[in-house]
Amino acid sequence: MRKFYNKVVIIGCGAVGASIAYALSIQGTVSKLVLIDVNRDKAEGEVLDIGQGMLNFTPIEIYCGDYSDVSDCDIIIVASGVGRRPGDTRLDLAKNNINIIKSVAENIKPYYNGAVILMVANPVDILTYVMYKELGVPAGKVFGTGTSLDTARFKYFLSQDLDVCVNNVHGYIIGEHGDSQFPVISSIGIAGTPLDEYCESENILLDLDALVDRVKNAGAEVIKKKHATYYAIASTVCRIVNAIIKDEHAVLPVSTVECESYGLSEVSIGLPCIVNANGINKVLTLRLSDDEKEKLESSAATLRAILDEAM
Repeated sequence: MRKFYNKVVIIGCGAVGASIAYALSIQGTVSKLVLIDVNRDKAEGEVLDIGQGMLNFTPIEIYCGDYSDVSDCDIIIVASGVGRRPGDTRLDLAKNNINIIKSVAENIKPYYNGAVILMVANPVDILTYVMYKELGVPAGKVFGTGTSLDTARFKYFLSQDLDVCVNNVHGYIIGEHGDSQFPVISSIGIAGTPLDEYCESENILLDLDALVDRVKNAGAEVIKKKHATYYAIASTVCRIVNAIIKDEHAVLPVSTVECESYGLSEVSIGLPCIVNANGINKVLTLRLSDDEKEKLESSAATLRAILDEAM
């Protein structure tokens, strides 16, 4: 029988984890929110800061906990990890955070009771695969934010270029949450009209390649200007949490290890999936062009190479 409350545990209370906690508290979808961090004072400080403003929103129960709290939770959000330091390669980042995620998995394991695990820490595709292998749980129970944020950025930039509401822009970025990501051209449309037809009817000349490059560099642009990026990923996580809690069966581009329908294996990569209360219910198989198939295979190979060297 489904519980009368929804309990979410956030592991890692850095800028990203704390922003997720704040966004979820404002949204009011969650009934219980538990923060865990190796720096307990940091977690307690975030609880106090969020809790003291609770009267302005729908009140929820929020507290600083420990790994035993995952025993009866619905969702575990993993935002633990270190950021990329000057001079670090992507491989350096992967190695550092793989060790952290292995430790997190070991702490979760004694208490795990079937909750959906949402990976947020970067490199998210790599760490999603590591968590899946370390815990040995059903594939649909562990997934990452994948290209959900990249897709949101793509729709945002495209809405600006076309001067239309972002809610009327449709399409997916798939592949790695990184340099090898790419848009599925056939999926892009404006209020049901294919992108090329819309641009032709409105006499708009769109440089799609430049827009895709801007999406790839969007995070770096924010970091250059304010040293970190956390609001956009926090709102992205809220969207995914809503899909789980409300059993929406929403189609979201998340990082999944269930990629056999695309001829891929032993990797986690961003693909459109139906997300519900149990996690990933189904991976949708998009009709990709030959060029897009090659790009997806190349993206998976990039991720696999990092896994092979880092693990």
